[in-house]
Amino acid sequence: MEAFLISTGIVALAEIGDKTQLLAFLLAARFRRPLPIVLGIFVATIVNHAFAAAVGAWVSATLGPQVLRWVLGLGFIAMAAWMLVPDEVDEDDAKLARYGVFMTTLIAFFLAEMGDKTQVATVALAARFGSMAPVVAGTTLGMMLANVPAVYFGGRIANKVPLKLVHGIAAAIFAVLGVLTLLGAGASYGF
Repeated sequence: MEAFLISTGIVALAEIGDKTQLLAFLLAARFRRPLPIVLGIFVATIVNHAFAAAVGAWVSATLGPQVLRWVLGLGFIAMAAWMLVPDEVDEDDAKLARYGVFMTTLIAFFLAEMGDKTQVATVALAARFGSMAPVVAGTTLGMMLANVPAVYFGGRIANKVPLKLVHGIAAAIFAVLGVLTLLGAGASYGF
């Protein structure tokens, strides 16, 4: 349950102001059909984060406990710094309209999520907790918590969310996880 809750919270916070959330705003404004956009986000996130969690599980199984502790601890601290860098959306991600709303969203989100903060976080969380299903479920829920309101209410809430504060909170959580991991808080997980 801890893996699920931490994964949900971290990704929900990390996603606010992220390029994929900006893409959700863009797709919602362009197509004005929220249901296929939300379904596209959901499917793209599950596929992308399942792949990321598999990489995290592989990393966890491949590295020894001490090396893994240092890689994850420093990785979480690097994620904290990365959270403070603002994202921009690549409008080419939304130029797939000939495929329809659902497929455009699925393809654009999957591609935009490759190497994104939340995908990297999913790799690290899966390695940290050593269990893919709760991490993927949590990161997917976190993505949906951040993006569904963006799709349905984007124009009304976009300017009301203090992005620097949200990113600061997410960065602090990543930093705490990094320090705790380096100090051995993950010993019960084998590192």
